[in-house]
Amino acid sequence: MDLIEDIKQKAKNFFLNSKGSHDWEHTMRVYNLCIHIGKKENAGMEVLKLAAILHDIGRAQQDDCNGGICHAEKGAEIAKELLTKVGYKKSEKVIHCIKTHRFRKNNIPVSIEAKILFDADKLDSIGAVGIGRAFLFAGEIGAKLHNKYADINKTEEYSKDDTAYREYIVKLRKIKDRMLTKEGKRLAKERHKFMDDFFERLNKEVDGDI
Repeated sequence: MDLIEDIKQKAKNFFLNSKGSHDWEHTMRVYNLCIHIGKKENAGMEVLKLAAILHDIGRAQQDDCNGGICHAEKGAEIAKELLTKVGYKKSEKVIHCIKTHRFRKNNIPVSIEAKILFDADKLDSIGAVGIGRAFLFAGEIGAKLHNKYADINKTEEYSKDDTAYREYIVKLRKIKDRMLTKEGKRLAKERHKFMDDFFERLNKEVDGDI
């Protein structure tokens, strides 16, 4: 078994009880997007593939404490141990990608592989798939179907008001302007348009205007 397949098999074990919004299928979609963008951006594909496979292995711990732990930082720690055990020589490059894929605080993607992973992960949160994941996550935490009148400043994550629409207003509609690669920007523009149209129609249907 080659390195990539070996790491895939090991990584799957971290998703045995994962929630649907951040499951192994999400990881594989990000993996495929990374390959697509990576080929166009002349990235180091081995590092990129490993980073994509491992980027969310700390997610379960974040979900278990309702966001109290950063899954990117925890995932980087776990990935370092895993890659050290298999004797991978470029583990620090992979760790950088994982640690910065949320682009929070001072964890800024610097390498082209880190930028691609960031873009791929964010692309999977917008467009048709992104809409589906937003509603799936809302269901997982017991949020309402829709509430366009909620005061965003008075709502909280992991609450009944953390609807798919809230996720769109607070985060998803801003993603296309955060893309770091040329191909990421192109794909985000298409997915953003679809998402905008969907939530505009949803508001009309809920109000009985259509």
